[in-house]
Amino acid sequence: MELHEAIKKITPPDAEFEQKAARRLDEQARPDGSLGMLEDNARRLAGIAKTLDVHLAHKVIVTCAGDHGVVAEGVSLFPQEVTAQMVYSFVDGGASINVLARHAGAEVRAADLGVSHDFEKELQIFHKKIDKGTGNIRREPAMTRDQAVLAVEAGISMVEELAAGQRVDMLGTGDMGIGNTTPSAAMLAAFSGMDPSKLAGRGTGLDDAALVHKIRVIKDALALHQPDPNDPVDVLAKVGGFEIGGLAGLVIGASACGIPVVCDGLIATAGALIACELAPAAKSYLFTSHNSVEAGHRFMIDRLGIAPLLDLKLRLGEGTGAALAMEILDAATRVLAEIRTFEEVRIRNARQE
Repeated sequence: MELHEAIKKITPPDAEFEQKAARRLDEQARPDGSLGMLEDNARRLAGIAKTLDVHLAHKVIVTCAGDHGVVAEGVSLFPQEVTAQMVYSFVDGGASINVLARHAGAEVRAADLGVSHDFEKELQIFHKKIDKGTGNIRREPAMTRDQAVLAVEAGISMVEELAAGQRVDMLGTGDMGIGNTTPSAAMLAAFSGMDPSKLAGRGTGLDDAALVHKIRVIKDALALHQPDPNDPVDVLAKVGGFEIGGLAGLVIGASACGIPVVCDGLIATAGALIACELAPAAKSYLFTSHNSVEAGHRFMIDRLGIAPLLDLKLRLGEGTGAALAMEILDAATRVLAEIRTFEEVRIRNARQE
């Protein structure tokens, strides 16, 4: 599905079911609002699923991978080869995301959007490579505009393929890409106009001197390319990443298919930010999983205006926060469906006294 077609397919969740959910939550035999964000998310999920008995039995986390030319500037402690090595680990089932996804009852699918490695065709991943890594954004654009659109459309196509082959009740998004905190911070700086020194974090564990250098790299990239904050595709093309485009496409594709989607930390949220800048209607289907310790993440969350579910000092990526948040969202569905109302338990509602 083409990008513009997918955006046009996004329709609002069912307001009537959201209202029904809100009434049921208000009538349950407990203090009004006492389950906080569980109630808010239960109401949202009811509107998306068009039922008061939502079941998230079939959950999938797609971890998008891509390499970045900017690693040549020394912005990461790890070599670029680690990206491909981690994709194999995701397939083998031994990575952090695999462990947490199993606990959440979710399937993990890895996707190659731009890894600088030729994966075997038979490897069980989404083969969506746009190119073998982006350009070094300190010296050249990350990608062409056409490539940026292709990356987003690759994410949309992954949702279509998943939905055609199986039931998907919830989609999670995660990332893998050595050096990708640098383009993520650059994209946020482009959209917000904020100083990169407030947005760039330590990534893989940079020391103070390396962090200062990373900030300089981001400033140089922004000064060179002047990405247009009113044109999300331009921002992605000039200072983004192939996997970030894929992550944006996952959010748009899920929204177009009426599937709730929960994003992980900094990089996955950068993808979600691109998605919502392109398609504001997608925000109704988006859940943010956690507060990352990466400096720029809270500003991304603020811009999206969607409160994260967890604050566990996470900064790994891969979709780990999304996996954990899925369990919270599972609980929210049971809160709505299974907690009895005052009438059902035959208790006079004290709130009406």
